[in-house]
Amino acid sequence: MVYSVIGSNYGDEGKGLATDYLASRSGKVLVVRHNGGAQAGHTVEIGEKRFVFHELGSGSFRGTCTYWADSFFPDMYKLEEEVQSFCSLSGMIPDIYASGLSCMTTIDDILINMLLESGRGEQCHGSCGMGINEADLRKNAGFGITLDQLKVYSVDALFQELKRIRKEYSLCRLHEMMLDFPVQNEYFELLNDEAVLYNFAEAVIHNFRYITVVDDTKELFADYDTIIFEGAQGLRLDSEYEKNWPHVTASRTGLTNVLRILDAVNLRLDEVIYVTRSYVTKHGAGPLAYENSDLLGEQKIMDETNVHNRWQGSLRYSRWKDVDDFLEAIREDSRKCVYPVKRSLLITHLNETKNQMLFQSGDVDIMTLIEHEMIQCEFEHIYLSGTRFADDIRHDQLIRKVNTLGTNC
Repeated sequence: MVYSVIGSNYGDEGKGLATDYLASRSGKVLVVRHNGGAQAGHTVEIGEKRFVFHELGSGSFRGTCTYWADSFFPDMYKLEEEVQSFCSLSGMIPDIYASGLSCMTTIDDILINMLLESGRGEQCHGSCGMGINEADLRKNAGFGITLDQLKVYSVDALFQELKRIRKEYSLCRLHEMMLDFPVQNEYFELLNDEAVLYNFAEAVIHNFRYITVVDDTKELFADYDTIIFEGAQGLRLDSEYEKNWPHVTASRTGLTNVLRILDAVNLRLDEVIYVTRSYVTKHGAGPLAYENSDLLGEQKIMDETNVHNRWQGSLRYSRWKDVDDFLEAIREDSRKCVYPVKRSLLITHLNETKNQMLFQSGDVDIMTLIEHEMIQCEFEHIYLSGTRFADDIRHDQLIRKVNTLGTNC
């Protein structure tokens, strides 16, 4: 079976929960990370154990392996911290496979990201400061560093390459932005410090031991009973979602990468699960219709993952306008698949809204929503979650009454 887990909104919907759920019901599982990078924060809780996954697949508690696709931007510097933290909690280190064409983020990507975002003031984009957009721009400019390259690099060879890229690309990009950088700016100073590059190169080469670069993705996929594509961010942050530009991420958050990768290995998607909270959340700058910081009132629960931070502030809350508004991005994404695929919806955090979906046009009881004509038309299956645990997900809400081939009504 091949699944795709996709956030339907602005991220923070529960994609880690969905991936953990699917992994718990399958045999030998490979989780594919295909967009973004270490800026993802997917929380999984099993019993007393709680972990926030950034680069490892969120099925790792279930013994799954992770694969980084060519469209994923790994942070090789931070990798060891995540691997060792997970090992301390679980007692195991997951296998990580990767496409040799995957390009890593660099310390300069992160520093430029932080410098630019901090200089935007009230016009900030909502970046999390992890350098994903900068890595993408650098790659497209012909200065990417692939995992295939890292296979043969020594620390000194990587250091020399990083120096070349800084001289020929990074500093040139900064000057092209025509920003007035103060001499004492901490990020600007670090961008002129070669020791920063050398320390980064040492850590990257050291951490490469956790990775197995594979040449044949098709052969790798064939070794697993189940493939789960774990998306990061959400559809309304997709790089091509023009309504929210420039407050978007640098990657394709929906089916685009999934279908491309599967087509290359002659596989088809079996089920796409769009994940949503029972209300709207957004982390970072940008417009948010019907924003209401007191939306959940006394039902509001402390979100340990999405704590206030310098780059994205605090988690924001809102309602959708109506059901049609809620479905808009999902419809646009699902049309990308030209063959019949089971379309499902996972609704999380129902305990916080007393089993209702929150709309500006009027909140709707979840069972009433399931009977809504637009929901019936769009989805074959509804999964419901009112706790933090995958074992509690209700998966018996089969709702398809018409259109069994999965085409649009």
